[in-house]
Amino acid sequence: MMSAVDREETDKVKRRYDRISPVYNQLEFVMERMAMAGWRQEFWEKVRKNLQTGDLMLEAGVGTGKNMPYYPEAEEVRIEAIDISPGMLSRAESRAEELGIEVNLRKMDIQSLDYPDNHFDLIVTSCVFCSVPDPVLGLKELKRVCKPAGKILMLEHMLSDKLVLKNLMNLLNFIPRHIWGANINRRTMENIERVGLKVAAVKNLWLDVFKEITLTP
Repeated sequence: MMSAVDREETDKVKRRYDRISPVYNQLEFVMERMAMAGWRQEFWEKVRKNLQTGDLMLEAGVGTGKNMPYYPEAEEVRIEAIDISPGMLSRAESRAEELGIEVNLRKMDIQSLDYPDNHFDLIVTSCVFCSVPDPVLGLKELKRVCKPAGKILMLEHMLSDKLVLKNLMNLLNFIPRHIWGANINRRTMENIERVGLKVAAVKNLWLDVFKEITLTP
């Protein structure tokens, strides 16, 4: 039986992202310049290689639209993109207009997707599962809406298995969690296993914290 969505915690996360949406890009500026931009570009090269003409792709957790410059051409694939925060979506809409990108943007909770089973050929997430209130429920939903022959590509950060770093991340987790609802100590690989998603490939980008992950249902 599917777990119920924790509405109180979900609304709390939504409000936090709405609050920081005007300065979200500035908050991540240093990380973006130091490493994330390069990882993002390589990740989307892999995304495009896993798409075929006519495919339907979902970006789950579009945020302010940072990935949009890397989207494939509209004549190649159809793109849906969702986010729970109206504030973040507003900025994603502006980004799409600036870039002239065709994408269907929708306000939606990854824990309760308004899509039918076996719907998408490819699903993409980047730094999303740090803030999903119930990450197992979110992963179950991605598995449900992904076609049996489809893939889920993730660029995510998670709790390290290295003892010193692990303890430090657990100690400091309250800071980002209470500022905007993101957790730096999520056990994402364990959650993936719990859901029954199959790990086709994993690439460590920085220690064992930032990873590029390829999953199949």
